[in-house]
Amino acid sequence: MLDTKTVHHPTSECLKVTEVLARIGDKWSILLIARLGERSMRFNELRRSVEGVSQRMLTLTLRGLERDGLIMRTVTSSIPPRVDYALTPLGRSLLAPVEELTKWALEHRPTVEIARREFDAKVADDMDEPVISLRRG
Repeated sequence: MLDTKTVHHPTSECLKVTEVLARIGDKWSILLIARLGERSMRFNELRRSVEGVSQRMLTLTLRGLERDGLIMRTVTSSIPPRVDYALTPLGRSLLAPVEELTKWALEHRPTVEIARREFDAKVADDMDEPVISLRRG
């Protein structure tokens, strides 16, 4: 367990961590890293394998992952040109943490769903309570 009392990050360090986590933690990046962990793939293969991703979002996410050094884009001269995407060694180093996070999410999903239902029921009950006005009539 992480002892938050012994871990202290200056604000500038927290911002740097947040920036990196924002890249690897977004919805599409995690899925693409997992898919590319299996093998290198072409753009349309990736698009078909990740349900719901638009062409634009896939393009933007791949560019961001490439910019951050997590994937490499290889263009092979042919007609039409062939473009393949693969994880870099840095990207491969994310596979174990992504796998652990996925396992955690699958294991704890029922508990999270119960907590959500309980919260939603509580909020709904709170909404049914009469509002007390502090105004004098």
